[in-house]
Amino acid sequence: MCHNLYCQGMNTLISSPTQAQKWGAEALGTFWLVFGGCGTAIFAGDNVGYLGVALAFGLTVLTGAYAFGPVSGGHFNPAVTVGLAVARRFSWKDVPGYVVVQVIGASLAGLVLFVIANGVDGFSAKDSGFATNGYGDRSPGGFSLGSVLLAEALLTAVFLIIILGVSAKRAAVGFDGLTIGLGLTLIHLICIPISNTSVNPARSLGVGWFAGGDALSQVWVFIVAPIVGAAIAGLAHDAILGSDDD
Repeated sequence: MCHNLYCQGMNTLISSPTQAQKWGAEALGTFWLVFGGCGTAIFAGDNVGYLGVALAFGLTVLTGAYAFGPVSGGHFNPAVTVGLAVARRFSWKDVPGYVVVQVIGASLAGLVLFVIANGVDGFSAKDSGFATNGYGDRSPGGFSLGSVLLAEALLTAVFLIIILGVSAKRAAVGFDGLTIGLGLTLIHLICIPISNTSVNPARSLGVGWFAGGDALSQVWVFIVAPIVGAAIAGLAHDAILGSDDD
C-alpha cells in the first residue's frame, strides 16, 4: 500500500528519498505555506482582501505540492498527516517526525515574518493580530467558540476527503496539487471571516508564538478541531466513497 500522498496520483516520487530528505521537504513546504499565506495576510491583507489571502494559501500549497510532494508526500499540515494515517495511507510510525518538522518549518516562517514586520517603527505582533486565528472578539466576524470549532473541524474533514480522493489510484493522474490548492483556497474563502482559517495546527502555532497573549491562549482550538476533523474524515472516507482498492 502506498503511504505517500502523491505517489498514487502524480506517480513522481523519487526512487528512495531518505528520511532526512522527507523531513526537509515537509519543513520547507510548511515554511512556504506559512510564509506565503500568513505573509500575504500580514503585509498585503488590506490591499488584496480575503480573496487575495485565500489565493495565497492555495497557491503555496499548489506550488509546494509539486515542488516537495514527490519527496515527502506534501502534507505540510499535522492534521493531514494524522488523517492520512487514520485512513491507512501513511505509516503511524512516521507521524511524530512529520509533525515535529512541520511545526518547526511553520515556526521558522513565523520568525522570519516577525523580523521583517519589525522593520516598521511601532509594529506590534500582538496588536496587529499577526495573521493568527481566534474566536469571540478575536474572530474577524465575532463568531463564538462553538461556531469556530464546528467550522474548523468540518472544513478540515472536507480538506482530507479532497486529498484522499485526488490521491487515490482511481483518480486522474497529475491533478493532485492543483485540486488540493484550489480546495484550500475555497476553504479559506469560507472560513477567513469565521476564524481567519487554520485547518492546520502548524500554521496556527507558527505565528501564534509571536503574537502571544490571547492568540496563544486560543491556539488549542486550532490544534484540536483540525485533528479531530481530519481523523473523522480518515475513518469515514472509505465508508462514504468506497475503498481505493475497489
